[in-house]
Amino acid sequence: MSLNVPLQLTQLESGATVATEMTLGVHCLGAIPAGFNSTAPVQHVSLPILGDAADALNEVWHVSHACSGGQFEDIAYRRTEDVLFGSLAIDEARLAVEDGSSRLHAATESAYRQIFALLAAEGFSYLWRTWNYLPAIHEEECGLERYRQFNIGRHQAFSAFARPVDSSPAACALGTATGPLSIAFIAGRQASTRIENPRQVSAFAYPSQYGPRSPTFTRAATAPNGDGEILFISGTASIVGHETLHHGNVVAQTRETVANLAALLERANRGRASSPYQWNDLIYRVYIRHAQDYAVVRQTLEGLLGSAIQAVYMQAEVCRHDLLVEIEALAFKPSKATPS
Repeated sequence: MSLNVPLQLTQLESGATVATEMTLGVHCLGAIPAGFNSTAPVQHVSLPILGDAADALNEVWHVSHACSGGQFEDIAYRRTEDVLFGSLAIDEARLAVEDGSSRLHAATESAYRQIFALLAAEGFSYLWRTWNYLPAIHEEECGLERYRQFNIGRHQAFSAFARPVDSSPAACALGTATGPLSIAFIAGRQASTRIENPRQVSAFAYPSQYGPRSPTFTRAATAPNGDGEILFISGTASIVGHETLHHGNVVAQTRETVANLAALLERANRGRASSPYQWNDLIYRVYIRHAQDYAVVRQTLEGLLGSAIQAVYMQAEVCRHDLLVEIEALAFKPSKATPS
């Protein structure tokens, strides 16, 4: 069984209208352009776009026939028979918490509980990919870094819905300067195939030095898409085993990140007798901690991967203090071919 209507992603520059009944959802990167209009769920990724690109870019998930949707608590969603896109934003300030409790912890647990409740109600058992953006990711809240508070809340929602962490989705978690907790996600009726990196400890198995609860995501995954598949690569950085390498050296961190991406591509290409994933197949988001590092990161990436790669560079706080760059990617491919 495969998806009836393949899911596609199109990038549109600032000012484009994406109000179409065939749109599942939109990531609005950078500034919200004047006149922006969408009837589909929108995740606003409020991070500056770096370089000579436009100040805003819309990444539009769409199919080839009309889809339906609605509102479920804080979630706006649209779906086809086989795939669902949703987006929600929670303003922590509006949450009532007990004295000494973390609002981000509460917001994250609430968000993921809503996601899992929606998926159960709509009959989508498998969460494929999530995009998480949270303000002040490294500030301390209730005696613990906010990113670690986020991980606790997410883990508790997984536990509450009896979802094992080793079947978690591909994901990213980046820090914004301001704004709400913002989460977008894609789910399907069929399971994705999870991919781990042999160079790294699985994120959900990190030791306790990284917080009371490990991050709940898998390094990459492939999901069915018509007669083909989508490859989702999670936020990937200069980590080997579970430790950050090349402290303070953005060029070396970029190179190590590419080595980790290469390991994931090698795993994704196992069993693909033809049409393997290549660097130019991928659509990249490159998150850079310091804007002044943009030129050298781009030069390093293009030196390793070629100047034709399709990449958007954004300034963001990466999930660890000592990480200077993080890269996520996705690609579309035909189904795995077998030798003739």
